Amino acid sequence: MSLRLIFMGTPDFSVPTLLELIAHGHEIVAVYTRAPKPGGRRGLQLQPTPVEEAARKLGVPVLTPKTLKTPEALEEFRAFDADAAVVVAYGMILPQAILDAPKLGCYNLHASLLPRWRGAAPINRAIMAGDAESGVMVMKMDVGLDTGDVAMAERLAITDNMTARDLHDRLSRLGADLMVRAMAALDRGGLQLKPQSEDGVTYAAKIDKAEARIDWTRPAREVLRHIHGLSPFPGAWAELENARVKILRCELANGTGAPGEVLDDHLTVACGEGAIRLLELQREGKARMQAADFLRGVPLKAGAQFK
Repeated sequence: MSLRLIFMGTPDFSVPTLLELIAHGHEIVAVYTRAPKPGGRRGLQLQPTPVEEAARKLGVPVLTPKTLKTPEALEEFRAFDADAAVVVAYGMILPQAILDAPKLGCYNLHASLLPRWRGAAPINRAIMAGDAESGVMVMKMDVGLDTGDVAMAERLAITDNMTARDLHDRLSRLGADLMVRAMAALDRGGLQLKPQSEDGVTYAAKIDKAEARIDWTRPAREVLRHIHGLSPFPGAWAELENARVKILRCELANGTGAPGEVLDDHLTVACGEGAIRLLELQREGKARMQAADFLRGVPLKAGAQFK
């Protein structure tokens, strides 16, 4: 048995779910994604989204509407006669008429343990807040912001060595498997839904680049989680010798000193409490590099200062 599905997604996070649904025999009648944006070396070439690239390789029809709120967009959507729509980081609001169009509804894969971290940046916010775990959930969509009834969930521990990219990649794979299981249950009429709790609601606001500067006066674990929550993008940064340096990976270390002070020849840096050791950095205009390579180009001794 299989379902006729419309798939709606945009970034690389969404691609494993699309591929797994096809691999498990579901018919993807159309893929909706965001329109190509200028990119490439000079910013002149239109770059399709990762989802569009994957869909075109598979020969699936791709649509990139600017809005879903017009009668024409609704008519086009309805014409696919889908059993359900699967939505994974699509990036566009679905109006009620679209949500009502598929026979069995629209189902979203969200990268948090709802109702915690509803909204745009749940992966980053979970790490930055020091959460012990994250996860993925499948919910039946309504017009609210990630407020729909939840069907299934998988949990994943967040460790101190995990960056946003690390967690993103693991949740992407975990979520693909979860959505396949959810669609199988929906197909056989056994997908059970329950309302989200009213307790513990938090919102994962979009990351503002103004948040990216490192505050060395904070305790070491908070600094580490801030760095890892913003890695690789937009990248937490500090000033060193009047130049901006992004710090992309670090670990907890022993040591005390003035906040931002380099404590040794191995890039151990003091925080408000404790210290971290910098493992991966990126100078302005340069490629990211390991600490040892960075030190060959910027030899730092104890007493140097990150600001």
